[in-house]
Amino acid sequence: MPSVPSSSGSDSQIPDVHVGPIDLAARVDEALAVQALAFGLTEGEIGVRRQIVLRHLLAPGARAYGAVTGEGRLAGFVYGMPNERSHWWSTVVEPYLRAEGCDGWLDDSFVITELHVHPVFQGRGIGRTLITTITDVALQPRSILSAIDTESPARGLYRTLGYQDLARQVHFPSAAKPYAVMGAPLPLRRR
Repeated sequence: MPSVPSSSGSDSQIPDVHVGPIDLAARVDEALAVQALAFGLTEGEIGVRRQIVLRHLLAPGARAYGAVTGEGRLAGFVYGMPNERSHWWSTVVEPYLRAEGCDGWLDDSFVITELHVHPVFQGRGIGRTLITTITDVALQPRSILSAIDTESPARGLYRTLGYQDLARQVHFPSAAKPYAVMGAPLPLRRR
């Protein structure tokens, strides 16, 4: 199980965390609380996402990893699955990818469905450890994901791992902001 050391300086009181497989269905409410803080979700959005997460976890090959403190607190989580063109996400992004000549990325890819780190634990390499750990065991030769289409620490992290923009200004029906779809060959690039 990978360990992420506590940071030095003002955050030295933050405990070490360990990354490993988790039963996300059993911890869905705790994970969504992390996502709500990291992503700014409303109570209504949390309720909708709860059902989505539980449905995703039933997909063949779906798996989840968590960053857990010594006290058992969830500091962050990631989950994903082998992509299928019939998945709702794929049906939304496919026209955007096709317009860029990149729709082949929907085949034989592992999709990162969600990756979130509690704000108190951000900036310590937890997100990097979560995404590299889950993709290191993927059987697919590449990974895809979507992220809000703005220059953010998350997009910067994905770029350092080898993800490149495949399509930008992707509009999901329920999202106020446009997204970028990014893809990277596996294994992900290391520092």
